[in-house]
Amino acid sequence: MSQGISEGRICSTGSNTKQLFRSNRFILVFLLITSSTYAAFYLQYYSRSSPKGDNEAFLGHERMPKQDDDGVNADQKKEDDRVNKAVSEEKKPVIPKDLIDELRRNSTAAGLIVGPFDSTEDRILEKRPTGRCDENGEFARVVRGRKFVVVLHELSMTGAPISMMELATELLLCEANVSVVVLDRGGGLMVELKRRKIKVVEDKGIVSFKTAVEADVVIPGSAVCASWIEQYRARFPGSQSENIAWWIMENLRQYYEMSRHVLNRVKVLIFLIEPQSKEWLAWCKEDNINLDSQEILVAPLSVNDELASVAAISSSSDTSSSFGPKVMLDKRKELRKAVREEMGLKDSDVVVMCLGSINGVKGQLLFFESAAQMVDEKELSRKVNITEVVSESDPDAVIFDREANITEEVSESEGVLQEQTLKILIGSLWSRSTDWGYLEAMLRIIYQHPNLSKLVLWTPTATRVAALYTAADVYVTNSQENVGETFGRVTIEAMAFGLPVLGTDAGGTKDIVENNKTGLLHPLGREGNQVLAQNLQFLLENPIARQEMGARGREKVEKMYLKRHMLEKLAGGISRCMTAI
Repeated sequence: MSQGISEGRICSTGSNTKQLFRSNRFILVFLLITSSTYAAFYLQYYSRSSPKGDNEAFLGHERMPKQDDDGVNADQKKEDDRVNKAVSEEKKPVIPKDLIDELRRNSTAAGLIVGPFDSTEDRILEKRPTGRCDENGEFARVVRGRKFVVVLHELSMTGAPISMMELATELLLCEANVSVVVLDRGGGLMVELKRRKIKVVEDKGIVSFKTAVEADVVIPGSAVCASWIEQYRARFPGSQSENIAWWIMENLRQYYEMSRHVLNRVKVLIFLIEPQSKEWLAWCKEDNINLDSQEILVAPLSVNDELASVAAISSSSDTSSSFGPKVMLDKRKELRKAVREEMGLKDSDVVVMCLGSINGVKGQLLFFESAAQMVDEKELSRKVNITEVVSESDPDAVIFDREANITEEVSESEGVLQEQTLKILIGSLWSRSTDWGYLEAMLRIIYQHPNLSKLVLWTPTATRVAALYTAADVYVTNSQENVGETFGRVTIEAMAFGLPVLGTDAGGTKDIVENNKTGLLHPLGREGNQVLAQNLQFLLENPIARQEMGARGREKVEKMYLKRHMLEKLAGGISRCMTAI
């Protein structure tokens, strides 16, 4: 124990206190360890600097940062001041300091932790579905036998790193030579890269630059790669290092600012959606950045082969007979039943899911506030006469195939009244990017509304999410960035599984989700809480609407967001990058 702590807590009381310290050393050490552990939980709240990706570790709890003993007093005082200020300003009760620990212990006071479900998936699906190269497609023709370097800005389980990892996988499947450069190795995707036998370059410096200059095309997958691109161009000036097709995944001004100085030093710029590309081009125009020599391409993300196969989408590139759509419909139904049983759910429970890192950008706190509003103002369940609903429904409406239904509303006895009860599934716990202060605020809402603890389920970070989508009934995309989610990979994944989406009316979500057709949209910020609560209640009470919206969303994915759609766009950009060298 440090001298500073002894002086701060004990020595000022005189020699008698010193004697007490010596006689009760064990108790004080134990209290100090407990206090230090609690303070460490909140250290991330003050130390975070820039937006991070979510889902950074595969599974399990996140290891908290170390803290010196000398910092305990100051950090604890800072945390106490912050909590007291929050209480005085918001007039909210202070959350018990051990509630996050209770969550770790799976306490029902904070909801239950469920999953992961990898073993259940393996048992029911028998093997992990895999994709294959469309040997006659344009993408295969362009990349076969070529050398590529794919640059990942980090190894978090977010849209950008996962998409770039899957792009590297597709290149390998189509007989290209692929090397991956990782700029920040923190996170859980390294294990997955090794499993897929993707070669990772030794470092992000000289070796990576030499590997890149020998490649036919270099594909960085984030605006965060700007510094690496600049160093690469400086190391190999001139045309020999112009072989870059930069796939930019972000749409915030801060990302543009960090990358604008090298935007005109690559051959191809690739964006996810048309509004994003227009925004970036407008910023360039404001700053007099000339992009006339650049090729501009829009290539949206796609649902990967594994999820497409489990979703029973027939156009998936995995066409093995054991995983055909008809077989997979039965497998999916079995998987849904097994996973929901593990979660402790009834058939009548309606699971509303929201995956992603737990922080203010993703908006889970506002989602909780909307759910709490429902608890306060309305009953969370009601009797629904399914026989009447079905008989009065439009016979021409788009109804999800009964074999592939996401929900089962009718019991074995036709016409029996069914109670539709809300359940909320939140992921992803224990990720490196978890905002512990934000999580505390979410838990405070549960503390204020005890009934919420009966509704909330938490799930840890995972790379395999098919079981979660299969078990869910509705998906919430509540991103709160000023421009919304740039694209929203989880949005199209949920739609592939026939889930209606409740999303913010901004950014890529607005571009993907058609209001009143494939889901329901609500405004950004707290002004959207009332609308989100109403939309939640509507879908809770209307299983037929859930089916119809989910079915239309699934159709949109099949038309626009499968792997072949993305690869067709990328093939054009890659080809232009090579021919322009």
